Amino acid sequence: MRAFLGALWRGLDGLRKFLHLLLLLLLFGIVVGALRTSIPVLPEKAALVIRPEGRIVEQLTGDPFERALEKLQGSLRSESLVWDLTDAIDAARDDDRIQALVLDLDRFTGAGQPTMQELTRSIDAFRASGKKVIAQGSVFLQAPYYIASHADEIYLDPLGFVLIDGFDRYVTYYKTALDKLGIDMNVFRVGAYKSAVEPYTRSDMSPEDREESLAYLGAMWQGYQGDVEKARKLGQGTIAGYVDTLAGGMMSLKGDGAKLALDAGLVTGVRTSLEVERELIDIVGEDEDSASYRAVGVEDYLRVVNAEAKLRGDGKPLVGVVVAAGEILDGDQPAGTVGGESTARLIREARLDDDIKALVLRIDSPGGSMFAAEQIHREIEAFKAEGKPIVVSMGDLAASGGYYIAAPADEIWARPTTITGSIGIFATIPTINRTLGKVGVEVDGVGTTPWAGQLRLDRPLGKEAGEFLQATVEHGYETFLGRVAEGRGKTRDQVDAVAQGRVWAGVDAKRQGLVDHLGGFHDAVEAAAARARLKDGSYDIEFIEPSLSWAQELALQVRTGALEGLARLGIRLPSSPLARIARQLDPVAAELERWSRLESANRLYAYCFCSLH
Repeated sequence: MRAFLGALWRGLDGLRKFLHLLLLLLLFGIVVGALRTSIPVLPEKAALVIRPEGRIVEQLTGDPFERALEKLQGSLRSESLVWDLTDAIDAARDDDRIQALVLDLDRFTGAGQPTMQELTRSIDAFRASGKKVIAQGSVFLQAPYYIASHADEIYLDPLGFVLIDGFDRYVTYYKTALDKLGIDMNVFRVGAYKSAVEPYTRSDMSPEDREESLAYLGAMWQGYQGDVEKARKLGQGTIAGYVDTLAGGMMSLKGDGAKLALDAGLVTGVRTSLEVERELIDIVGEDEDSASYRAVGVEDYLRVVNAEAKLRGDGKPLVGVVVAAGEILDGDQPAGTVGGESTARLIREARLDDDIKALVLRIDSPGGSMFAAEQIHREIEAFKAEGKPIVVSMGDLAASGGYYIAAPADEIWARPTTITGSIGIFATIPTINRTLGKVGVEVDGVGTTPWAGQLRLDRPLGKEAGEFLQATVEHGYETFLGRVAEGRGKTRDQVDAVAQGRVWAGVDAKRQGLVDHLGGFHDAVEAAAARARLKDGSYDIEFIEPSLSWAQELALQVRTGALEGLARLGIRLPSSPLARIARQLDPVAAELERWSRLESANRLYAYCFCSLH
């Protein structure tokens, strides 16, 4: 019996060791597989396919690890990075392997006009090289059509249509609902045009908000029409005429939207996707595996060209780029928002890097915490004190706190349709004592000073607290005016005359002296390089982003490598139902979420609620 049990134990122990070895080999294989860099094979002749998913943004939301997990779970936020798209197109322009550019815009849901102009600038340059650009779509809504209009050929599905509806700004007002609920919004602001708080203090749009909204919406509409008509070589007024007669035209053609668009000259032809594929096969050849044309996507193409660039190892001086996209919030914040500490840290890294000779701050922000904006402002001043030039490039929106951090730059560039200005400050404190009173809840007590308990949400806001907050807001406004006056070389009164919370389109902001030049991102880069005395072609552009530690990099690669292996086996992690529900938030909940993010230590906000559609 002892011999039998001993043999059994040795057998089981051997099996245990074998299984441990097998597990180690499996883990080793996962790590090696994750760390391997797989470079796609690029055909000698192919088309580069631009197929943006969701919105085109300045900066992807969340950290790389979150995005990797969401992608594998099938719940990735629908976003496409504009710089990936432009980098791929710019590289393809001079790449003999890429013979055509295909714009597939069916999954693209929108972007601001300045962001789209960054993309169309690259498309225009590709087209000027003599290579063909073809756009296709089942339908073309306003934003996708703007991009498609820059193609040589635009093909619309026979069952499709082109719908251009202009721009609007309709605001949801909560004053009546708050009154019924017994909630008092105690608002303190400076600036006749500072309309950010009006949804909580009014039931309709104020005359000042209506005036400024019509001004910048009109500028955007004129810019849209002008850009599309120029790209398509259409007569002035063609787009406005198409929109004005759209309903009647559809009725007369019995709903044939494709023919209506063709007759108006908005598209080159009416074709199915299979017919477009046959034309592309004639240009770049057939892919035997897919029986379609030879094609490469943006992600695979960038992996190839980036690997080739690393092998070359140019070692040129750098123009650094820091992207400040999203709301400005206190502390460290993830990508897609602007952290007072995290963004200041990136600027500091650029200041301390001897290879970076100049900096471009790309701003796409409605503002937010004044304290966080001040932290970034101070770091920009420190950067300038090192003798390095800094140039601001404004994206879709650089207003309020977004303008606060732009003001100290050596130069400010904006697109004609960039929304900027909104120089003003506000503070809000809601009180719910009347709400509690409706259900019989009363609050009473004592305090050691007249101030004690004045800032409680369940009591009316005290008179002294109100006076304190109003004085704080006015001081904040004067500080804002001073920062702009110093940065722009103006007097306090000159800035105040164009401030008061008023929102300006870029073309009008230039006339008011709030921006220096009209142009895009690459214009700002060239201006920064010129200030640093760098000649064309003698420098590279480097985006400065938060870096992961080696342990984080390893964990990310191993985890995503393992998950990709599971995905290849058809195994996917379940997506959180709560995450899916959260993305379907109704407008009221989304508005409350936006307010919940604005938690500044001093409760002062430089924020522009100037969203539009």
